[in-house]
Amino acid sequence: MDTALSFGASGQTVLVTGATGFVGRRLVAALLADGQHVIALTRHTARARRLLGDAVRCIGSMAALPLGERVDVIVNLAGARILGPRWTPARKAVLRASRVGLTGQVVQWIAGAASKPRLLLSASAIGYYGVQRQDDPAVLTEASPPQPVFMSQLCQEWEAAAGRAAQYGVQVACTRFGLVLGHGGALPPMLLPVRLGVGGRMGSGRQSLSWVHIDDLVAALAWLARRSTELPVQGAWNVTAPQCTTQQAFVQTAARLLHRPALLPTPGWPVRLLLGEQADLLLEGQRVVPRRLQDEGFAFRYPDLAEALGALL
Repeated sequence: MDTALSFGASGQTVLVTGATGFVGRRLVAALLADGQHVIALTRHTARARRLLGDAVRCIGSMAALPLGERVDVIVNLAGARILGPRWTPARKAVLRASRVGLTGQVVQWIAGAASKPRLLLSASAIGYYGVQRQDDPAVLTEASPPQPVFMSQLCQEWEAAAGRAAQYGVQVACTRFGLVLGHGGALPPMLLPVRLGVGGRMGSGRQSLSWVHIDDLVAALAWLARRSTELPVQGAWNVTAPQCTTQQAFVQTAARLLHRPALLPTPGWPVRLLLGEQADLLLEGQRVVPRRLQDEGFAFRYPDLAEALGALL
């Protein structure tokens, strides 16, 4: 990240869950650069210290954080990886525990804290909106409804768990992330077939793909933290670039920037056979727009896909 971000007055204490993840590491670096004190909640404190540095205080559980300690902002990013093993009942339980269960522990700490945080920034995902038909031209905003499918239900439960902090006077902002583009996360495996010259559309290729550059995501979190000192920020916020794309256009753009062909399609049926219900994340899409961020004046550094990928490649 080339430009320093402001999260508000320096010297705040910010608790970050999921601090060792792809987004968490970038966020922690930005917080430290802005003069904030960072506490990282992590299952592996020794590993976290190696990754995040000695300036970050690492705790293994919320019980390790004294109720008398002042925390100004909590950024809740923790959650097991969505794409991966099939969504068996056991895997769904793991995904729920890592999101809903951990968020409940954070809110339980808030309930007992002598001094309540000003803000809880809790991650969510555009999976909240479920599956959108490929021929549906509608854009999905924060007011769009959820659906009775697992990913949507998981996000609903996750946001509801975070929302319970509001009863203690905490502002709760649920940030619904699109596909995050950066040097980590989902992008490197997505680009690997393109780099090898065997990339192409997946399924029809017409499925919408709502994405955001990692720098814009962290900047949006900083903007919300800063804004919360003067104006309310509670509720849902879509954190996606203003310009949605399609899966085929994404692959073609990456191939052009990497000077590779993108002519080998992947049929949808083997993806569904391999991943089951999870295949909807890859073969269907959502046309999501960051309506609230745009209406409130947040400026995206990378609104265009080619520019965002070009900066990363």
